[in-house]
Amino acid sequence: MIRRVLSAAIIVAIAAALLVLAWPQLFSLDHAPVVAQIVSLRGLGAGIAVLGAVTLLLVALLSRALRRFAASVAVLLLAFAALNAIVIADRGLGDISFETAGPNDLTVFSWNTLGDAPGPEVVADFALAHGVDVITMAETTEAFGSQVQSLMNAAGSPMQVLSVHFDEISKARSTTMLVSTALGEYATDSTAGSTGQLPSIVARPLSGSGPTLIAVHPVAPIPGELATWNSDLDWLATVCVGADVIMAGDFNSTIDHFSRLPHGDGKTIGDCTDAGMLSGNAAVGTWPVALPPALGTPIDHVMVTDNWRVSGMRVVESLDDSGSDHRPVLVQLSPAS
Repeated sequence: MIRRVLSAAIIVAIAAALLVLAWPQLFSLDHAPVVAQIVSLRGLGAGIAVLGAVTLLLVALLSRALRRFAASVAVLLLAFAALNAIVIADRGLGDISFETAGPNDLTVFSWNTLGDAPGPEVVADFALAHGVDVITMAETTEAFGSQVQSLMNAAGSPMQVLSVHFDEISKARSTTMLVSTALGEYATDSTAGSTGQLPSIVARPLSGSGPTLIAVHPVAPIPGELATWNSDLDWLATVCVGADVIMAGDFNSTIDHFSRLPHGDGKTIGDCTDAGMLSGNAAVGTWPVALPPALGTPIDHVMVTDNWRVSGMRVVESLDDSGSDHRPVLVQLSPAS
């Protein structure tokens, strides 16, 4: 009798834990330690759950004493995997179709370069080949950005460089943005603030006409940095506001972490909506490149206000061997009107 009660209690506890891990927003635990990390890897978690369920079903077949318990836990793991699969399918595992670009379209390329790891030629060649207008690069120095700028200028696609660094010791504490001169002159808004440990850039057009461009890099939700991570995400919601904003970068967070940040229905952070959600790409993993996109975590985003619609997006896999641990994101935006 005691054994049955204990087994039932353990099964209930496992069921509760799996429900929290599958949908932590239901319990306001999406920013809790451990939970925040695990929920960001839904694809991998679902795969591990399926393997665990198969193992337990084999145990149930071989052990009469453990049959009921093992089979019950296996069913819970399969349900956990199925719920994750539903969420992943809803968010989209990749629609890489692009509409033919129009004269008023704008193309954004966002990449965490892991401290300038890819050569500037890699970035410049890709940007030139895809008609990129805005490049946001986390963990990228101003010197690297200037090299990319020189290559693009020489190829007839002039860019301006905006860069912020917190120190010159760690390249991870630099963020750089390149903006096509065709969009007009931009300047960093030093009054807008920044994320805490790793820098972000808010750039506004000097003419007053054109989108506010934001290159972001919140800190990762690792032990000791959770408070800063939370405040970083809160800051994103305060700057992604207005009628014409494009925000891109390494967010170190997924859709699951944004439940308290939107300023209205259908929004993701502040007044902005995730381009991945709008295009069926929100579950495609961008980190790490060592994992297939279906198993990685989608922490690199482009966010836009309602005046833009996403007319094309893809997570770029062709640059997996370029040295960075992140996959870049390429997004084509068209005027919503």
